[in-house]
Amino acid sequence: MGSRSNSLSRGQVTRYAIGSLGTGGFATLPGLVLVYYLTDSLGVTALAAGAIVTAAKVWDVLIDPVIGGISDRALAHTGSRRRTMLIGGIGLPIAFILTFAVPAGLGPVPAALWVLVAFMFAATFFSLFQVPYIALPAELTDDYRERTRLLSWRVVLLTFAILLFGAGGPELRAMFPHDPLLGYLVMAIVAAVILGFGMLTSASVAPSRPLLPVRPGATIAEHYRDGIAVLRESQPFRALLATFLLQGLATGMMLAAAQYVARWVLGDETAVTQLFVALIAPALLMAPVWKLIADRIGKERAFRLASAVFVLATLVLGAMVWMPGWWILAPVALAGAAYAGMQTLPMAMLPDVIAYDRTLRAGEGQEAKGNGGANRSGIFGGVWTAGETTGMALGGTVLTIVLAITGYLETTVGRTVEQPESAVVGIAVSFSILPAILMIASMLTLARYHLREHDIVGTSA
Repeated sequence: MGSRSNSLSRGQVTRYAIGSLGTGGFATLPGLVLVYYLTDSLGVTALAAGAIVTAAKVWDVLIDPVIGGISDRALAHTGSRRRTMLIGGIGLPIAFILTFAVPAGLGPVPAALWVLVAFMFAATFFSLFQVPYIALPAELTDDYRERTRLLSWRVVLLTFAILLFGAGGPELRAMFPHDPLLGYLVMAIVAAVILGFGMLTSASVAPSRPLLPVRPGATIAEHYRDGIAVLRESQPFRALLATFLLQGLATGMMLAAAQYVARWVLGDETAVTQLFVALIAPALLMAPVWKLIADRIGKERAFRLASAVFVLATLVLGAMVWMPGWWILAPVALAGAAYAGMQTLPMAMLPDVIAYDRTLRAGEGQEAKGNGGANRSGIFGGVWTAGETTGMALGGTVLTIVLAITGYLETTVGRTVEQPESAVVGIAVSFSILPAILMIASMLTLARYHLREHDIVGTSA
């Protein structure tokens, strides 16, 4: 059995954090432009575009618990989770390019099918990387505060990735105003290179030895049962996952609506860049600050504070329904400051939950029971990724439903339409009031999280 050092080297922290170039990039760019690409370049209806994105995400949700079990088995057989991370890091860039490589002249139906198949492959490769990536912090260090440090720098890179992909992606696309399809392809190729670099670099930090024995074989059904078991047996995990899912739904809806807000509320398609800079620049600065706040008042209290600030920002944004204008950049910046905490803190709390579960199970003599015995890091990572994916996917789905209900008009390259006032209102509400309601609901689930630092330190001693 390998041993962990409580203190992480700068190299370990850096290589782990660089993985967020892959996770943040893939979570951001498709969420920002894929629905818009389908509705306004390929002529796919809003509901069909939402169904495509949702179908790929549903597939991702279905495979995440299985990949979690596979990751735990890989740890037992090879001593590392690195292999699945490498497969994901190689396959995702290829599938990502194919998603935005729809040939010109295809009708809406074959174009939609092309995107669906390519994006499902992309989601599969992403899961192969993301699930073991999430499991690593609980295995890299036993120290409660070192995990916060590790995840804080991950979120710094994550917010940088969101800024890079969210602002840079549309700018690359805009370099080809007379051939938007070529613009999307160039954007995808450049993005794929960065995705691959981040994921493959981060894979090198995976520990080379298993920390606890893992059952060598399991069926797909057993993987799902193990996923259900961690939800049933870990109350802190249920509360934290429900909170993160609801917040992912809120932020996913805002992410998918941002391009529409730029085009139809601010009247400038390229304004999405300013929206992203306003959101991410404060987040980039605030991620280390949230670590300091968490060290002083505790991760869970800091998480509540960040969530409350985000609620305030989205409620203020609700005024854009009646008063659209560039003033919205100010509350977006406030939301960005809060968003850094909403990412750093739950991600730092998850390895605490995993370590707490592992210690309790080891103390109860369950090393030989269940998938992974006392070590269920991969299963936790798989279920967490499934929940996170569900939230982000449903955000885009809810947006497309709102667009359809409010009469949004889809179009193709070369054609222009004028949106009805009801559709513009629907876009504004999807960027403000609906996310605020979801955030308030998430604070109710967060109130059920009762794990504190003394619980973690006490069981680890």
